[in-house]
Amino acid sequence: MKIASIETFSTRFVGLVRITADTGDQGWGQVSTYHSDISAEVLHRQVAPHALGQEISDLSGLGDLLDRIYETQHKFPGSYMCRALGGLDTAIWDLHGKVAEKPVVELLGGTVGAVRAYASSMKRDITPTDELARFLKLRDDRGFDAFKFRVGAEVGRNRDEWPGRTEEIIPAMRCGLGDDVTLLADANSCYTAERAIEVGKLLVDNSVTHFEEPCPYWDHDATQRVTQALSIDVTGGEQDHDLMLWKYMIRNHIVDIVQPDICYVGGIERALRVARMAQDAGLRCTPHAANLSLVTIFTAHVLRAIENAGDYLEFSIEVEDYYPWQLGIYTDYPQVRDGKFQLSERPGWGVEIEPEWLAKATYQISECE
Repeated sequence: MKIASIETFSTRFVGLVRITADTGDQGWGQVSTYHSDISAEVLHRQVAPHALGQEISDLSGLGDLLDRIYETQHKFPGSYMCRALGGLDTAIWDLHGKVAEKPVVELLGGTVGAVRAYASSMKRDITPTDELARFLKLRDDRGFDAFKFRVGAEVGRNRDEWPGRTEEIIPAMRCGLGDDVTLLADANSCYTAERAIEVGKLLVDNSVTHFEEPCPYWDHDATQRVTQALSIDVTGGEQDHDLMLWKYMIRNHIVDIVQPDICYVGGIERALRVARMAQDAGLRCTPHAANLSLVTIFTAHVLRAIENAGDYLEFSIEVEDYYPWQLGIYTDYPQVRDGKFQLSERPGWGVEIEPEWLAKATYQISECE
């Protein structure tokens, strides 16, 4: 079975990939969200020429195929290459699931079932009172018992979204939600190590269990200082795509929990390598999945399969008012009930792509001559 064609359907925000084998079998994947039209162009220009005609009958050879494609572009060892590769990788997994008539999780060695989810807020332009009200409604309506809120300002150089917001929102979440819920906080690369430790101590005092990306993610020394200084789990890695950098981060225990994003890092195969490195080092893996494109589906399958999975699936609560581009991409839109997300038993990723969405996207095809 060889790759006969690679098609993309892209917008600025999200890009879907369909591969067709010479057998006629097809699979759907996704390049990374955000500037996805650029990732689609990279896929056709720099990935497809080296993927078309390649043998994909055996999933055990997928890693070698991805490596060989990546190495042909050794002068361009950047994020966009991995964002494009992820589209190819995830489509191949879906194709194999459909051929085998199994969900991808079973190909990965896991089982269909439920995944505990946390309600992930992307908002900083929201008062602590309004954020608490949203969380309480989600707790009551959908059974969430874990919530992530934002502290600081995104890449904020120690600035807050507005003065005093961080010091207000941390105790407000704990007092308002009570002791029976799990709380997580995300700083999105805001702080110096010194300020992150101050904020971290406030998080510890309020029994917050997860402190994500406290320092600029590229400043490993600063992040490591925070990890070593605090009893709270310091987490990170969503932006990182270089596997050698991942090896360094894990070997040096830069964070307590690794968070590769399946679409940023280059697909399922490469994300599994990060998870295995973390497992060997005694670290847990909770992949980043901050929107409801296919990345949430991919991540749920992986979490049900890896041995060192973290406690929950990140589940974005921003849809119509924040990420309206998420709507209408595929059928059976993910829902959380009783605080859990249930994987589908259908083959592959278990979803069907909506023709109406495809019709509005920019279309490109690369195929064997």
